[in-house]
Amino acid sequence: MIKKLLLKKEADAIFYEDIEMCQKIGEYGLSLLRDGFGILTHCNAGWLATVKYGTALAPLHLGKERGMNFQVYADETRPQLQGARLTAYELAEHGIDVTVICDNMASSVMKEGKVQAVLVGADRIAANGDTANKIGTSAVAILAKYYGIPFYVLAPYSTIDLHCACGSMIKIEQRPAAEVREMWYRESMITEKAKIYNPAFDVTDNSLITAIVTDKGIIYPPFTEKIAEMMGED
Repeated sequence: MIKKLLLKKEADAIFYEDIEMCQKIGEYGLSLLRDGFGILTHCNAGWLATVKYGTALAPLHLGKERGMNFQVYADETRPQLQGARLTAYELAEHGIDVTVICDNMASSVMKEGKVQAVLVGADRIAANGDTANKIGTSAVAILAKYYGIPFYVLAPYSTIDLHCACGSMIKIEQRPAAEVREMWYRESMITEKAKIYNPAFDVTDNSLITAIVTDKGIIYPPFTEKIAEMMGED
């Protein structure tokens, strides 16, 4: 019985710690946005991925609670469609204006002036600020750089790995070919004679990132020095 109570106490502590962490990320992230902004997202880093608020989507949820309005363009995020299935669902359920777009439409909405900021999460952040996230993130970052749109990475500071010097050291998982070939279809849409390349993540170079938003604060370039300072390694 005592062990169960201790386990519950620890679980409750983790529960509330996660909420506090996400809210802090949301507060810092919201300080970078203005009411009425058009926001582009990629993959899912919201309520469905955490206890509450999420990481990359936390500023949008907090902003909604405070009466702010955003027009969100959610990349569908091929091949798993996390943006279409998860991000769009949770934002719509919270009353946030969200439009799903195919991944290859991001350039069009940026060119049309519909996007004022990009918010993405991170699975791992290297010591120099290179960031691993769901496949397609680096392409969005390149487009944002071209169109002069701020590209923000939002993640817990614990995502930063000081033992990983740069993004080239991050091993990228190769996912099953079936995700591309047949996952959303009754039968394969691609000839069996064709090969499938299906990396789960890609690495966004630090030069494409405007700022990294963590629960400890906002990190601006130069990332190597600023990250070391935040992590107490300066």
